[in-house]
Amino acid sequence: MARVAGRSVWIAWPVGVLCAAVVAALAVLAAPGLPGAVTFVGETLRAGSTTPPWTDAPRVPGPATTCRDLYTQPMWSELVWSPEALLTQRHTGPLSTPEAVAAAAPTPVITCHWRGESGRWLETSVATVSAAGAAAVSGALSGQGFACEPDGDGVHCERTVDDVTEVHDLRGDRWVSSTFSGWMPDGYAAVVASRAFGE
Repeated sequence: MARVAGRSVWIAWPVGVLCAAVVAALAVLAAPGLPGAVTFVGETLRAGSTTPPWTDAPRVPGPATTCRDLYTQPMWSELVWSPEALLTQRHTGPLSTPEAVAAAAPTPVITCHWRGESGRWLETSVATVSAAGAAAVSGALSGQGFACEPDGDGVHCERTVDDVTEVHDLRGDRWVSSTFSGWMPDGYAAVVASRAFGE
């Protein structure tokens, strides 16, 4: 067999033996961890091959007081994974209907503002109001051209102007106000109203 020019047999053999010894030593050191690695890989593969049941996020019983409580798990996932979605949570009343706010003097619970791609956004405000305040909200909204109608033991008001839709639900001492600008997920208003009322 022809030898490669410049290679010394006296150096190549000891280096080859040294490399083989290092590989053998590493194999001996890694052997105790082999069963654990096999178990880990097996459990990972088994977990990845089954789909866990879809469960709703745990929350404090009763009316929602945080943005996370306001949404079911599927809707929360839809909002969070929307392109360029950004949530801002604050404790202010609805900004879309200043006349109704002035008439009702509500106490803000939570406002969730979602900004999406291409200037799309939506916002939901939850506030507490007195019985007189709820009646004042309904009257103010009707005067502004909202279509208001009884909804069970509450009132539902809705209006669309251009690409902006406003939905208001009043029940008991709760006022849920949602405004949509180019972004209105299916069933959104019904879900947040239900969660805000503690259903």
